[in-house]
Amino acid sequence: MSQTADVALREQVRARYAQAATAASGGAAADEVRAAESDCCSTSCCTPGNAESDGWSGPGRYDPGVTDGLPAEAVAASLGCGNPLMVAQLREGERVLDLGSGGGIDVLLSAQRVGPSGFAYGVDMTDEMLDLARANAAKAGATNVEFLRGDIEAVPLPDEAVDVVISNCVINLSTDKPAVLSEMFRVLVPGGRIGISDVVAEDTLTPQERVSRGSYVNCIAGALSRTEYLDGLAAVGFIDAEVTFTHEAAPEMHAAIIKANKPASSE
Repeated sequence: MSQTADVALREQVRARYAQAATAASGGAAADEVRAAESDCCSTSCCTPGNAESDGWSGPGRYDPGVTDGLPAEAVAASLGCGNPLMVAQLREGERVLDLGSGGGIDVLLSAQRVGPSGFAYGVDMTDEMLDLARANAAKAGATNVEFLRGDIEAVPLPDEAVDVVISNCVINLSTDKPAVLSEMFRVLVPGGRIGISDVVAEDTLTPQERVSRGSYVNCIAGALSRTEYLDGLAAVGFIDAEVTFTHEAAPEMHAAIIKANKPASSE
């Protein structure tokens, strides 16, 4: 992919999620926010069975009661394909980083899990989402959170800053996924871990076939395969990596949970 194409895709992603944030800030319901984020109905993708017309993502991926007490705008702005907190199994006192934190739902839930002695960071590149997330944190009375403007390919945190990295259906949107995986490894303490929800393709599916199943901005065309994910995690130093499919996002493409650990030492 050329640099020009990378820039164009990043701007398309930013613009779509800015639309979603604006809709959520204005009081739109979750399905209306998802419609604002999707480019489905500007193309031929609004057909039965297509990934971009099915409810495989959004706040419905959280178990009943999990989001009770959060600002409605945070829940409405949830566009993820899973619940990374269940994967990460957060503990009291841990420091957590959410890559592509959007309207802040997973940061706020993380802050509840880690308690006053812990801390939750969110990183996002979209100003409108950051504004929404900060407003949601204020409404929730969350004081152990911080939302940072930045790219997930160049996280604005120092080395070994967090115990856990989470992300919810965002890494597939990056145009430089090796950089994202490397940044996750860098910011984790030795012995730290990742718990991620993302869209992942079956190994038999070519990149061209992934494009035919849905657009980049709607989390389909840019998805890695299972083997590409595992190889990418190993290449930057992660161990004990697992990719487990959870539900279908498109034919031969799935929402998945990804787990891996940073070695406890360099030995």
